[in-house]
Amino acid sequence: MGKRIISRRRGAGTGPYRSPSHRHHGAVYHPSPSITGEAKVEDVRQAPGRSAPVAIVRTPSGVRLRLLAPAGLATGDSISLHTGPLNRGSILSLATIPDGTLVSNLEVNPFDGGRLVRAAGTSALVVAHTAREVTIQLPSGRFKTFLPTCRAQVGTVGGGGRLERPIIKAGKKVNAYRTLSKPAFKVRGVAMNPVNHPHGGGAHQHVGRPSTVSSGTWPGAKVGRFSRSQRRKRIGKGGR
Repeated sequence: MGKRIISRRRGAGTGPYRSPSHRHHGAVYHPSPSITGEAKVEDVRQAPGRSAPVAIVRTPSGVRLRLLAPAGLATGDSISLHTGPLNRGSILSLATIPDGTLVSNLEVNPFDGGRLVRAAGTSALVVAHTAREVTIQLPSGRFKTFLPTCRAQVGTVGGGGRLERPIIKAGKKVNAYRTLSKPAFKVRGVAMNPVNHPHGGGAHQHVGRPSTVSSGTWPGAKVGRFSRSQRRKRIGKGGR
């Protein structure tokens, strides 16, 4: 008798597929707007579960914060929080950041803590300012406008060379992905036996049937390309 397919066994993250949260540093977002002034960097640590390192900073009032560490940030450096000079790692509103500056950890909405450009080695470019919006070029090359009150961190996110070092051994990749709560390797369904996957078996590796499944398919067979959800069209007064 075959086993459950991996997508069904993983579920919502149970058993061996649960992220080891005891290793993580916790949430890393921009501090409250009420915290202002210059903060000192006490330490830069590796963050399991994240591609970027985390900086531990202390505010003038003695509060310790966790922030994403930009490239080149070192212990003892000063960063500005909401007001102050344009130092590496400073968190300022887009209205006060000049054009041509590389930024990271962008806020989509004002004071949401930072949502975009948080992966290691990524950065966005401040392109233009107007009275109502600021144009940013994202790492994908796409141009997006933000409100001037949205905050960002000056500099490129640290840890940019992490993909240049080869893993070499499969066991090291398994251990590295375990902290990320991701599967290190993914076996294709057509390479399995028919008892292990609906696409398995056959004289050669092929699906053997239409790979599109409907939303009402029973869970064990819901693999492949999912069909579109049926959306009811709204008919207006002038519609047919």
